[in-house]
Amino acid sequence: MPTQAKNMLMVAAVAAIAFHSAGAQSRKPTANAGAGDKASLASEDILDRAKTLRAAADALGMVRWSDIGAGASRLPAVDVVNTMELWGSGTTYGSGQAYKPGAPWPAFKTEIHVALAYNPAAMRVETTCTNSDASAQGRAVPLHIIQVVRDKYAWDESAIGAGLVPGKGTATPVMAADNNRLLRLWILPYGVVKAALAAGDKTKTSTENGTTVITFPLSGQLAGVTVKATLDAKNQVAKVETRTDNPALGEMFTETEYSDYADHGEEILTEIKSPGHIVQKRGGHPVLDIQVKKVDANNPYLVFPVPENVKNAAVH
Repeated sequence: MPTQAKNMLMVAAVAAIAFHSAGAQSRKPTANAGAGDKASLASEDILDRAKTLRAAADALGMVRWSDIGAGASRLPAVDVVNTMELWGSGTTYGSGQAYKPGAPWPAFKTEIHVALAYNPAAMRVETTCTNSDASAQGRAVPLHIIQVVRDKYAWDESAIGAGLVPGKGTATPVMAADNNRLLRLWILPYGVVKAALAAGDKTKTSTENGTTVITFPLSGQLAGVTVKATLDAKNQVAKVETRTDNPALGEMFTETEYSDYADHGEEILTEIKSPGHIVQKRGGHPVLDIQVKKVDANNPYLVFPVPENVKNAAVH
């Protein structure tokens, strides 16, 4: 996935040219058969893909378009989403040995703080959870968890930044969780648009039951995962489904619904739309149901250095 993030500006520039071409070109039937027809169909696919992805990017407010120049000389589009923070509350769910097989997973009242970056690909998810069914565990005890991923590295922190300075907290390597945690980043609405652009002609657009659907493969360490994103009537990402045929990737069957889009900036409005309600299932089980309270989409300063002990754990 790092390759996707590093190439996003180049991809956006290419996409911008396609987007402008989509507005300037008309679809005329070709007089030649065979190769000419195939070329025409390929061109139409490119234009459809470009229009769809531009509409999705514009609906999120994540791309800034330049009015400088004309035609091919016009400055390329700029993706303004790289780092972001969001805060929310709601319910998360988790499995446990104390629960019968097939029974609903226990629910936890949750406060959540997410910090993310797309270049490099990284995410920190900090949650404070309280069992909403106190009788299930005997008492309701808040549980504070910090899960981090950066590219191929995954670890848990006892406090934000733990493990970077000797004696300042503990960073616990959790390498087996890297793919699952990284997937969270790329199925967010912004990640969907970025990854769909990066997938190029492997990205397909279609219509199902009157709604627009975007389907594309992820790459890098998530190669083998296919994403299906459904847009709503405003071209906002409403639903994202993932699946994989690669058993090595583990639990990659997810279904996430996004709704109530708005500019959730509390102090600074950025015109970037973010979902106000996020509901996710994994393998058919509910994973989270979160109401977003606040979003800082003004590219906050965020860094995700990998602790040395985590790097060493990845080598062995």
